[in-house]
Amino acid sequence: MKKRLSSLLIFLWTVSGVLAQEIPAPPNPPRLLNDFAQQLNVGERAELERKLVAYNDSTSNQILVVIVPTTGPYEIADYAFKLGREWGVGQKDKNNGLVILWAPKDRKVYIATGYGLEGAIPDAIAKRIVSDVIIPEFKNDRYFQGLNRGVDEIMKYASGEYKAEPRDRDDGSPSGALVFIIVFVIIIIIISRSKGGGGGRGGRGFRGGVGPVIFPYDTYSGWGRSSGNWGGGSSGGGGFGGFGGGSFGGGGAGGNY
Repeated sequence: MKKRLSSLLIFLWTVSGVLAQEIPAPPNPPRLLNDFAQQLNVGERAELERKLVAYNDSTSNQILVVIVPTTGPYEIADYAFKLGREWGVGQKDKNNGLVILWAPKDRKVYIATGYGLEGAIPDAIAKRIVSDVIIPEFKNDRYFQGLNRGVDEIMKYASGEYKAEPRDRDDGSPSGALVFIIVFVIIIIIISRSKGGGGGRGGRGFRGGVGPVIFPYDTYSGWGRSSGNWGGGSSGGGGFGGFGGGSFGGGGAGGNY
């Protein structure tokens, strides 16, 4: 009897260890699109990642798309929930994470919702997105289109559930008042030059009662830095900042194709 009990405990411990090993570790640097089965091409992965990062930045909701070859002997729902918990998808105080899990060899797709998104995306909606949006595309071998459309539907239902925390506005960009002053001074200079007969062409300053105007170096350099930041956006060098420690319950739905 003791031997049987010992053998059973060893078996259960081994099975739990295998499950832990089969849940992939979060990538470093973190990403919201993780194709461990190499089903999407480079351009498709980049496009979907940009969309997911932009949505995370604007709402604080985190949609994680994970593609694994197979979930093995484990139900895809259990695998998705475990992955969401271990990676901490969503914000810790809001639990506003969601996992789209696709196992190509199993031909299964599952959407697992964090506690905070279960109201916006109940099981019936998750089932509808999988059955009516993702799977029809998958049946036609349009895998990127299926995932992309599924993400769009999720965003449509989840938008407005949470807003991102306001960012610090003191980012080095010029204030509206400073821009107005600069423009006003430039206009005065132009008027003065036109009245003074173009006396500034010799490089000795402007005539007409207005002396040379010196703009502080920090003003221009700050403006230039801000322009660079505006141009970068979420698709620039920064990318996804990481998961927030959200938790998952049992909400979600899936399907086969």
